[in-house]
Amino acid sequence: MSVQQTRQQRRAADRSGAGDAGREATVRGVFFVTLLVVIIGGFGWWYWRSATGGGVVRDGAPSWMPDSQRVIFYSEREGKADIALTDLAGRDRQFITTTPGISEGSPAYAPQADLIAFDSDRDGNFEIYTTKPNGDAPQNLTRHPGRDLAPAWSPDGRQIVFMSTRDNPEFDIYRMDRDGSHVERLTNGGSNWFPQFSPDGSQIAFHAMRDVYVLSLKDRSVRRLTHEPLNGMYPTWSGDGSQIAFMTWRNGRTEIFTMKSSGVEQQLLVSMPTGDAVDPRWSPDGNYIAFVHVPGGGVAQRQDAGQQRMIYLVDVKTKRLTRLSR
Repeated sequence: MSVQQTRQQRRAADRSGAGDAGREATVRGVFFVTLLVVIIGGFGWWYWRSATGGGVVRDGAPSWMPDSQRVIFYSEREGKADIALTDLAGRDRQFITTTPGISEGSPAYAPQADLIAFDSDRDGNFEIYTTKPNGDAPQNLTRHPGRDLAPAWSPDGRQIVFMSTRDNPEFDIYRMDRDGSHVERLTNGGSNWFPQFSPDGSQIAFHAMRDVYVLSLKDRSVRRLTHEPLNGMYPTWSGDGSQIAFMTWRNGRTEIFTMKSSGVEQQLLVSMPTGDAVDPRWSPDGNYIAFVHVPGGGVAQRQDAGQQRMIYLVDVKTKRLTRLSR
């Protein structure tokens, strides 16, 4: 065997050995990468389940800080809801209340941002409470055997409207001072839901049965803005008071529409690819509407604990969507 042949064979052997070593290194590398992915993925899955109540996202009732820079909402974990806050990208979630076994919802910031009103069953019956923005010093504003829900602030922060069954088996709209005094009934009979003050404080929008109404606080006259089957519910005012957004199932599933505050020019704003878009809330600066997406639909029926509810933002001008619930 020549020296040249030996060298060629040696090179071939070297290449073969290098290939074997490379394959072994590749196999080891793949193994360790796979193991790392499994570990990281498992931790991420555990963290996500812990943060979202077993992997099911159930957020709802979005509302806004007065500066329109953060969204406040309820978030259910293990079947009960706490009050949470997030930025407009949905990345910085903070819990304001942590009350195991208690459901809290419908949070609303006072215009001065000094208090948050919300409803809670912490005393065994749903009542209206306020708390400081950090969750301290909760105050019980209503104490009645009826159910008191869905507080909303007047523009000057001096009054709160809410819905209650205290005088009627169905809900009526009430108004009270911010300390819970001077409770006044504003509607009488029917089924009246989710009141919202107009930006100038002169009117209250609400829905009765399946239509949007506006109540004048000056003369107590009521205007009907939608007409079943072109129905409307969960009204919310634009920051300048010129428009109202609402949810409707006039097209077969629930979507978000807008209209002039007079009721004209009712137009589609949001229709999700699947499921329902519900519970809109307009930002004070008028740029966004926060709403809840129920991917499985069926919002009009009783929902089980596994049905997801996720908060989105829609840019009113561009209609671009941002998911806040993660």
